[in-house]
Amino acid sequence: RKTSFQQLAEAVRQSAMAAEELRQDREIAPEDVRHDRELDYWAVRRDNSDSVCAAKAWQQDREIVLQAVRQNGLALDYAAEALRHDREIAHEAVRKDGQALKYVAKALQQDREIVLEAVRQDGLALEHAAEALQQDCEIVFEAVRQSAMALNYASETFQQDREFVLETVRRDGRALEHAAEALQQDREVVFEAVRQDGLALDYAAEALQQDREILLEAVRTDSWALHNAADDREIVLEAVRRNGLSLEFAAEALQQDREIVREAVRKDGRALEHAAEALQQDREIVFEAV
Repeated sequence: RKTSFQQLAEAVRQSAMAAEELRQDREIAPEDVRHDRELDYWAVRRDNSDSVCAAKAWQQDREIVLQAVRQNGLALDYAAEALRHDREIAHEAVRKDGQALKYVAKALQQDREIVLEAVRQDGLALEHAAEALQQDCEIVFEAVRQSAMALNYASETFQQDREFVLETVRRDGRALEHAAEALQQDREVVFEAVRQDGLALDYAAEALQQDREILLEAVRTDSWALHNAADDREIVLEAVRRNGLSLEFAAEALQQDREIVREAVRKDGRALEHAAEALQQDREIVFEAV
């Protein structure tokens, strides 16, 4: 993964290449190119917004910054402080990338329209909204609709709201992680969460992680949830019928169970690797695996 410096260096290199192309097209002398504002404006339009805005000369140029954030909202990170207070620039930045809300002035993080635009583009931008707006029904609803995981940044009022959480986990079961503890103990909420994503079981209260009906629903949705019920024969059988490789998480005794192993390798021959050694030598099981 490239570091910020490497990304900037690459952007500068691309901008320099763009400058050379334009210099050759317009037959501009190299020393003139370095001071050509029109060139930098053109480079921004070529989506070299980071490199141009990183140049201090243009961090205070409203037109250049405005064009830059229209290409890449996160280019706002390079803008002068005064331009981070510019409402039009902030609006264009978050419209392009909701995470640009992180770089707008604090005053604009309290601007309802700006924040609403940001969370519609990226629900997780709710993290950067003013605390008062993290309690705003419409804003939280839009954020969670775009990304259920935005529940993490909503106020406790929403995390404790049973109907709101119920609707949220129906769209992304993993949002259960950010629900109030009392709702992680709520059987219906947990059941709906694992119905959407079996791995949401990891965020349920311990007692519900042992609930057989919930466990069965979890492995039906995602057989990797089997690690929560490795020694339950019925649940293991259900899991391997959906994903043979989940045999890996079955208890050792069940890896010796002929029916379970046969169902696992029938679904995925590679599951033979996780069967007991004796069954790896079983002619019928091997035949099913290949």
